[in-house]
Amino acid sequence: GELFQASALYQAGDDGELDLARCPALPGGSFSGLEPMGLLWALQPQKPFWRLVKRDVQSPFLLQLEVFEGHGERPGRLLAQAQHERAFLRDGVQRVPVREGRIRATLFLPTGEDTFPGIIDIHGLGGGLFEPRASLLANHGFATLALAYYQFEDLPQEPKELHLEYFEEAVNYMLQHPQVKGPGVGLLGFSKGGEVSLAMAAFLKNIMAVASLNAPVAATCIPFSYKDKTIPTVTIYEHKAKATNSKFLDYSDVIDDPFQAPGNQSRIPLEKAEAQFLFMVGQDDRVVKSEYYATEVCKLLQAQGKENFQILSYPGTGHCIDPPCFPLYHIGSHPVFHKRAVLGGELRAYSKAQVHAWSQIQAFFRKYL
Repeated sequence: GELFQASALYQAGDDGELDLARCPALPGGSFSGLEPMGLLWALQPQKPFWRLVKRDVQSPFLLQLEVFEGHGERPGRLLAQAQHERAFLRDGVQRVPVREGRIRATLFLPTGEDTFPGIIDIHGLGGGLFEPRASLLANHGFATLALAYYQFEDLPQEPKELHLEYFEEAVNYMLQHPQVKGPGVGLLGFSKGGEVSLAMAAFLKNIMAVASLNAPVAATCIPFSYKDKTIPTVTIYEHKAKATNSKFLDYSDVIDDPFQAPGNQSRIPLEKAEAQFLFMVGQDDRVVKSEYYATEVCKLLQAQGKENFQILSYPGTGHCIDPPCFPLYHIGSHPVFHKRAVLGGELRAYSKAQVHAWSQIQAFFRKYL
């Protein structure tokens, strides 16, 4: 029910035709230059600091397009309008709610009777069940499980620990599914979800490939436990937050360094993992020092003679890396402190990063699953 808007100014050809793939937007709108998808990635909320998120993937986004005459301060005559639907589920993709044992999730199965590479998609802090990315991956031929792990139905509201046995159950569920092609699964995790994915790869079997988006490499906020092992959380110092010119807080320096004592007790022992890793990091991430973490972790892996990693580093990209054409969410609620914070990123660079990252995620899973 919330409105997001963008506008652009164009000069149509003499025949009245306007092809956004060939016609640059003129200065003065939400963006300028040759940007065929600009009207989508430049969308801004009418209420400031809202993020464009799809709660129900079974219905499409509705995009209202309007063309006005002239470039004046006020829109001129309305020349044309159309409604465009952006669907999350292609025809034939199945959405299956999963309530097996302790697991609370939604499985998205691509069209057809075949077996498909299996991915578990794990979202960041904030809890609940987040389905958009999993539904879109199913459109591209992956059996994808969107997995909730707290603050959803009968799962813990405020877990004291994250038990990796819960996530192991999800891995086993996928591998027992007749339409999931084994012998292992892939994990796609954003932020805390990326951190959970890294911990799963370090302790659990049958994890072939992990794509991690701007993830910490140490336990943050909630400790991990598996059998008799516990990884304690790294210390976070709220007083180290810095105010920016825009009066929002920059929290990029509040976490103890997981590569120095005492923070290293919280580091996830990735050297134990057998999986392939794809670290995707925004160079302007102000929530997690994701580029530094990925670089240091890969140095440790390399020192052990491992070559099971790749880093993709995106300039002008902040903490959130969504699938293509979602608008930039650069100032919003901090996932830990719940205060207005700088999340980072710059409009045009981010729109390019999304498109590249999305294709790389799919290529990575195709290669290793």
